[in-house]
Amino acid sequence: MTSAESLVSDTRSPVRGWLAVLAVTLGIFSLMTSELLPVGLLTPVGSSLDVSEGTAGLMVTVPGLVAAVFAPVVTVATARFDRRLVLAVLIGLVGTANLVSASASGFGVVLTARFLIGIGVGGFWSIAGSIALRLVPEKHVARATAVVFGGVQAASVLGVPAGTFIGDLSGWRTAFAAVGALGLVALVCTVALMPKVPAERTIRFGDLPRVFKGNAGVRAGIAMTFLVITGHFLAYTFVRPVLQGDGVDDGLIGVLLLAFGVAGICGNFLAGALIVRRLRAVVLGITVVLTVAMTLLAVLDNSTGSAAAVLALWGLGYGAVPVTFQTWILDKASGDAEAASSLYVSTFNLSIALGALFGGLAVDGIATTSVLWIGAALALLTLLVVGSPGRNTSGAGPVTIDQAH
Repeated sequence: MTSAESLVSDTRSPVRGWLAVLAVTLGIFSLMTSELLPVGLLTPVGSSLDVSEGTAGLMVTVPGLVAAVFAPVVTVATARFDRRLVLAVLIGLVGTANLVSASASGFGVVLTARFLIGIGVGGFWSIAGSIALRLVPEKHVARATAVVFGGVQAASVLGVPAGTFIGDLSGWRTAFAAVGALGLVALVCTVALMPKVPAERTIRFGDLPRVFKGNAGVRAGIAMTFLVITGHFLAYTFVRPVLQGDGVDDGLIGVLLLAFGVAGICGNFLAGALIVRRLRAVVLGITVVLTVAMTLLAVLDNSTGSAAAVLALWGLGYGAVPVTFQTWILDKASGDAEAASSLYVSTFNLSIALGALFGGLAVDGIATTSVLWIGAALALLTLLVVGSPGRNTSGAGPVTIDQAH
């Protein structure tokens, strides 16, 4: 940030700045909910559009792959445009695409809409990750950035259960329409509450390979993200058919996903309190919890009660992932936070896509519960990346409160 920008930031109304931060948070919540919404609705969508559950999983794969590609592309390609305008266009695109999905007569139309959602998610998240720096006084930047990324977390642990509830009550088309309407509300809030944010080139394509090759800590963070997120979504995308196979009543699945979400919120706050001094230990704990939870869901003949307990454990572990891994990336990136964050966003979304894709292949070609075993194995492999407590992956010191967000 230049001295002139710092002066503008520090003299801007804190109230208006925080309203803008909340608008961005609503936008990222609606976008990430859009990306993950099909997780709780695979079975009804597949039945309605006459495709298998494995094929229906492409609704998660397609936007994930597209977002992985477009996270850096949109950031660089729109470098000359007002960031408020860019964010408004992206959230409007996603809201409209969800409304198209809600009225689609065939699966091809849904996948086309999901492609557009991927563009919106990748571009919006990549830009929003650093937008707090331009909205609030410098002393509030760390807290505001945490709020923005809280939208990602809230979507992961609350958006899917809420969408599943709506889908169970009124049909999957209503759920897609509701998320589309939420996106349009976020569009209005973005335009009304955000100030103009002049374009500023903060990243070039050449920065990405340089940061990845030259920073062992960032490489470790990217590898951890790939393994954990791929393993999680390989299994979690198909949690509905897994629970149905255990005999859990279809109408109770939304309740169980809500238990996952509530536990995830707890995991988020717990990790946030621990990562300041115990970052590596939290990463290790996450891998163990996720591995145990997926294994238990695979081996137990679950009743509704035991399934709720296992999903709560799973949610506790996954809820800690976004804030912990984002912290790792920013802490290890040093002065290359923008480029490292772009890599993180791309990897996160690519992993969602690959998890859903390979999960679909496993469900259709092996067995539904196979996704739990594969997901647990990938999570467990993260232990090899983190290494022993004494291993130095970055040279960075302890995480501070500002670094943590």
